[in-house]
Amino acid sequence: MTLFIKFDFNTVCKKVLETKLDALNIKYRILAFGEVELLEKVPSETYQILNNSLNDFGIEIVENQKSILVQKIKDVIIDMVFNEDSEVNVKSSVYLSEKLGHSYGYLSNLFSEVTYTSIENFIIIQKIEYTKQLLLTTDLSLTEIAFKLNYSSVAHLSTQFKNATGITPSAFQRIISKRRTIAQQKK
Repeated sequence: MTLFIKFDFNTVCKKVLETKLDALNIKYRILAFGEVELLEKVPSETYQILNNSLNDFGIEIVENQKSILVQKIKDVIIDMVFNEDSEVNVKSSVYLSEKLGHSYGYLSNLFSEVTYTSIENFIIIQKIEYTKQLLLTTDLSLTEIAFKLNYSSVAHLSTQFKNATGITPSAFQRIISKRRTIAQQKK
């Protein structure tokens, strides 16, 4: 049997954080996605246990100031792309600058310096991941997805999708459909 799972990345991460912090009796307050305020000094041994247990879930505690800002850039981009409630009608450069309180030039240079890729490329990757998720979990057409993700056309989305994945969105849908059919036949 094959399960097809839809999940909210933000909710999953928040739940893992809460579970791990509560298990270690650490007093905390979640400030924003990817940001937790510790309300008391945590012994280094407990901090290391927390760090190790979060690493098991692919969650990393960021301590370097540049890395912290880069993580905030990533978090804002992920929220901008994946958040169902946010209708971002401004350029991503303006949105990032307003959200993070730095010029886009500064954010762009820092991001490239730390990640060896551009903000624009990271946004495209996130949009393609979200497109795949929407194709897997909704009945939205490619036209509706392109509109939802602020693409100028379906052709633009299709081109970026193919550049990122090596296949067209239609081919991706056919592959998924075929896998579902095979999974149904095995039952």
